[in-house]
Amino acid sequence: MTIDWRTAICLLAILLTYQTNANTNDGYGPLQSYTQSPFHTNSLSPQLRSGFSMPVDHSEVYASGVVSSIWAVTEQYELDYYQNQLAIGGKWQWNERWQVDLNYRWNYAGNNHLDRLTIAFHDWVGLEQNGRTEVNNDRFVINMPEYGIELEGFRSETLSHALTGYLQYQIMTHSNHGVSIGASLYYNDTNHGIFSSSDFEQALQINYGYQREKHGFDTSVAITFRNTPTVFKQIPYRNSNWSLGASYRYQWLPNHALIGQFAVHQGITTDESEFSKPSTEFTFGYRYRLKNSAVEITAVENMFNADNSTDIAFGVTFRYRFGAGES
Repeated sequence: MTIDWRTAICLLAILLTYQTNANTNDGYGPLQSYTQSPFHTNSLSPQLRSGFSMPVDHSEVYASGVVSSIWAVTEQYELDYYQNQLAIGGKWQWNERWQVDLNYRWNYAGNNHLDRLTIAFHDWVGLEQNGRTEVNNDRFVINMPEYGIELEGFRSETLSHALTGYLQYQIMTHSNHGVSIGASLYYNDTNHGIFSSSDFEQALQINYGYQREKHGFDTSVAITFRNTPTVFKQIPYRNSNWSLGASYRYQWLPNHALIGQFAVHQGITTDESEFSKPSTEFTFGYRYRLKNSAVEITAVENMFNADNSTDIAFGVTFRYRFGAGES
């Protein structure tokens, strides 16, 4: 049987129409991820969240793990170590307006052997090594002479661990647009972490979401408040700093989504160091969705400023939604 070009075009149009209808938004919003910049990740850094709420009485539990390589070396300081991050949490859509989220996050220094992979990746894409090849691999060093901080050999030690509560209010929901606002309260157990900031920190944020067929867009603008001085009393932390995040999501196939996210965090210090400049990160993610759950794989790379953010990070997240099967 032969098919002429007119029939082929009709069949292609039917297929594309089916795909457009099938590849609707999966409802999970942005990636469940957290910044990896060394000072920001051990403090409260508001997460990029959707402008849309979940259906009423739906809830979600999630768990994530991230391995990262910190490399921030200038004439004034040297940070060269591995950071691993584990997080568990859950959120619940109380009613049409209110959503609550509670999570625990633990950062610790463990040898994840990323130095060799990072060097190979930078060679492959043509990025500068910025001195990485001039020192030994797998070091654990934080050396900031100006502030009297000299730490070495802290492998397997806790960097920080904290509880974060988040309360969100849905301002507006239309078929393609959603706007929400939220407030976070963060408690950091500074007595059991070498890289902690202040005990309590707070944040306010506004989230906007847009979704249409296979495409989704979310953005959040936030401001964080903290007590100063912090645990590192010598470092002049800002008592507040802003952050901005944006996410684009493409529903490639009914169960597969490709996601790109970009985040900018205001410099966390008030001095003249690189940490006083904005920290920028790009995250590329892939999400595979099952009936009631989703698995996300992420890769994080710093942009524009190599001396105040993580060099590279890889993560995996599992998200399970109760009530999703009935929607």
